[in-house]
Amino acid sequence: MKKTALVLGLFLSLGLLGACSSTPDNTNVTAEDLYNQAYDQLEQTSYKRAAETFEKVELEHPYSKWAVKAKLMAAYSFYKAEDYDSAVIALDRFIKFHPGNKDIAYAYYLKALCYYDQISLPRRDQGNTVKALEALQQVVLRFPGSEYAKDAEMKIVLAQDHLAGQEMTIGRYYLSQENYLSALNRFSTVVNNYQTTSQIEEALYRQVEVYTILGLTEEARVAARVLEHNYPDSPWTEKAAGLLK
Repeated sequence: MKKTALVLGLFLSLGLLGACSSTPDNTNVTAEDLYNQAYDQLEQTSYKRAAETFEKVELEHPYSKWAVKAKLMAAYSFYKAEDYDSAVIALDRFIKFHPGNKDIAYAYYLKALCYYDQISLPRRDQGNTVKALEALQQVVLRFPGSEYAKDAEMKIVLAQDHLAGQEMTIGRYYLSQENYLSALNRFSTVVNNYQTTSQIEEALYRQVEVYTILGLTEEARVAARVLEHNYPDSPWTEKAAGLLK
């Protein structure tokens, strides 16, 4: 998926990319010099090298003022390199050891993006979608009103839509195999848990369809009434009415 422009824009606003000039590599570089080297590598899109160099700041100068900044910068560099596993590990360490840091909200947000950027098509396994949803919800819960929370809320909608889409894909498969109870369970999951997604109209229609096949006329009519009440102009509403004639 495309990377959000908010990532770098907000990251720049954190003041973490703060070094002014780089120095040649040597055997006695200071923490600031090493940080500058890493920042230069980041600007040159050498993301892996930048991550490794930022990590050296912490390893070689653990008590310097640059060490904490370098931790988050290393995570960001891993993220830019699309090494999401390493980024999450680095972010978890930052969150664990620096819970009161002024940039902790960004750390949670960046962790959520590591999962969000791996969201696959609905027909694929949605493990990363579940993790993205959980991480995005943490951002909203912990940092309400922040610009991170606002963006997280929008991404939550898409993550939920992907999860609902997977349920619908599996439900349609079961329906095609005449495994009606399993299909109904999937469609009902969407109706009960993903009511604000784009999948809800079809899910309600599929309930009507399966109930009709099973001879559960009253249940079919109830689902059809819900569909008609909420989506009177939907083509799925018209199709559902046709099934009940």
